[in-house]
Amino acid sequence: MAYLAAYDVHAAKVSGRTEPRTGIAPFMNLATQVMSIEPYASAKRVFWTVDNGSSHRGKKAADRLAAAFPNAVMVHTPVHASWLTQVEIYFSVVQRKVVSPNDFTDLAQVADRLRAFEDRYNATAQPFQWKLTTSDLEDLLARLDRCTADHQEESSAEPAT
Repeated sequence: MAYLAAYDVHAAKVSGRTEPRTGIAPFMNLATQVMSIEPYASAKRVFWTVDNGSSHRGKKAADRLAAAFPNAVMVHTPVHASWLTQVEIYFSVVQRKVVSPNDFTDLAQVADRLRAFEDRYNATAQPFQWKLTTSDLEDLLARLDRCTADHQEESSAEPAT
């Protein structure tokens, strides 16, 4: 059994589903579940930030999603950087609080527990409040550029041995 979920970062809400397996069809089932409800159905654009899993890897996956939902835009994280997406943090919580220890008698019990946790999470979660502003980011990048330039000057000034 596979648990697939989409995470709305603005509302801190999860839309999940269980499927017999992963793959293109289960991923598109999740996309259909999400994109058929408001506010996503009528939104001008809905960004889907995804890792490079086989069910949503590459241009074909992005084209498939856009063909089914013209307002959907797929954005891939860099390879091996799926941890950058907030849904991966949610999956980490699910692993620790729902799936482990694995004392289930059957898959239906697992699915029920996942749905119950999702409901509880959606009732209590709050959107993450970013404290770093674009101005803060610009300042940080400028400091890094200065530091890098200073380091390069020091390296080129050292005599060869």
